[in-house]
Amino acid sequence: MVAAKLTALGVAVLELLHERPMHPYEMAQLMRERHVETRVKLKAGSLYHTVDRLQRNGFIDVVETQRDGKRPERTVYAMTAAGKDAFQERARQMLGDVVPDYSDVLSGLAVIDDLGRDVALLELEHRITRLRAGVASDEVIIERLESDGTPEIYWLDFRFSAAQRKFELAWIEQLFADLDSGRIPFQDKKLKLKDNHERKTG
Repeated sequence: MVAAKLTALGVAVLELLHERPMHPYEMAQLMRERHVETRVKLKAGSLYHTVDRLQRNGFIDVVETQRDGKRPERTVYAMTAAGKDAFQERARQMLGDVVPDYSDVLSGLAVIDDLGRDVALLELEHRITRLRAGVASDEVIIERLESDGTPEIYWLDFRFSAAQRKFELAWIEQLFADLDSGRIPFQDKKLKLKDNHERKTG
């Protein structure tokens, strides 16, 4: 289906073009202002590549070319009818479907015993420090959005991301305390291997 061609960045572009036609430079500015990077990976050149792909797929089209003084020409794009249909279909999938989250931290937690107590606790400390900084930053941004009077429905994605980070911080802090106190003990690998061998040969 056409919606399957839309990446998260493609949806973000069409989301902006839902408001009005605009050129990629303006899109990039608005994405930064609205903290789109919290839900979409934004890399140098990726926005222009996505815009080009959307045009080739017939989801957007050129409506005009602007020139401001000696600056390079800027191509203004608008969403087509096909783009609106694809956007609606993909947005519904994103909101309603539950898909597995293959986060690196899940794999890290799965092998935490193999790292050993000291290394595991050290890395968890590092994660806690970064999460605390992220939570503090989230609170500043949310306070600014509220004071600016930005309608909450326009930053539900950021609220969700901030809530996830806050939950993860509390969970990791509790895990650190449980591992540090011994409530969740690290296993003796040599003993574990010996027990497995005895069960197989016994």
